[in-house]
Amino acid sequence: MADDKKIIFSGMQPSGLITLGNYLGALNNWTKLQDDYNCLYCIVDMHAITVRQDPAKLRKQSRDLLIQYIACGLDPEKNIIYYQSHVPQHAELGWILNCYTYMGELNRMTQFKEKSSKHADNINAGLFTYPTLMAADILLYQTDLVPVGEDQRQHLELTRDIAGRFNTIYGDTFKIPEGYIGKVGARIMALQEPTKKMSKSDENKNNTIALMDEPAVIMNKIKRAVTDSDNQVRFSEEKPGISNLLNIYCASTGYTLAEAEKEFENVGYGAFKTAVGEAVVANLEPVQAKVRELEKNKDYIDTIIKVNAEKAGRLADRTLRKVHKKIGFSARIK
Repeated sequence: MADDKKIIFSGMQPSGLITLGNYLGALNNWTKLQDDYNCLYCIVDMHAITVRQDPAKLRKQSRDLLIQYIACGLDPEKNIIYYQSHVPQHAELGWILNCYTYMGELNRMTQFKEKSSKHADNINAGLFTYPTLMAADILLYQTDLVPVGEDQRQHLELTRDIAGRFNTIYGDTFKIPEGYIGKVGARIMALQEPTKKMSKSDENKNNTIALMDEPAVIMNKIKRAVTDSDNQVRFSEEKPGISNLLNIYCASTGYTLAEAEKEFENVGYGAFKTAVGEAVVANLEPVQAKVRELEKNKDYIDTIIKVNAEKAGRLADRTLRKVHKKIGFSARIK
């Protein structure tokens, strides 16, 4: 990694389902960061097991996510794309930071409360200390910038608090990360509930378009998307369904909202939805073709997994050795 570039870290759970919202809203912009920043994109499979997982499914979904990242344009030569579980330094630093994190801080985490209510039969310690492992993920690489949505902002603030506390006790050890506010991508909303963001965890699959959905499935979901009754294609807060479809169309084609509104000025909703569906299919077609190509190249993907884990491990060791020395652990004899 180039020493003169700032470090960006981001992690995604391996649901195996990158949505159209992820692709148009985030991944398109991530590909533009890889020349200007040192970027680490972690498949956070250790975080995933705070909820019970099917082992075979988790393995497949982790590989699917890595492949989809590459197919979307993230170059594994320019970015470090790796499995969290392949870099044991994450867990080791996570334990150390547990000892510098207060119960009261973890009790205040909104996500713990939400996940506990959804998984009342499995409120485990990992779910409670999830934010501390997330702090370790970030601090392990001396991260400068972390892309965060509103749902993760509280976790970033805790990470900054933990890092500051450790630095106060032991001297300069961790870089204090900042939230990354990049170029605003398209804000893609749920198709059936256009007042809420499209989410890969949505239980209603008609709300989301997955990166690997078949063209017929995409067309069907778009045609069933919620609209309104006035049959005018225009962008307005009072027309969330149509506005969302216009955003999807513009993000998929490169047209401006004004150009799109003009194009569909005298067009009914049926023809408009068909055009939106066709634009999405055309946009995703090369990505899906790349995924299928990569899936056939097992040796290439296995090499990326191995090499990127080694790269991440070397970077992680730099920080972990410093932490060990600060807190009084004996040096490891090689």
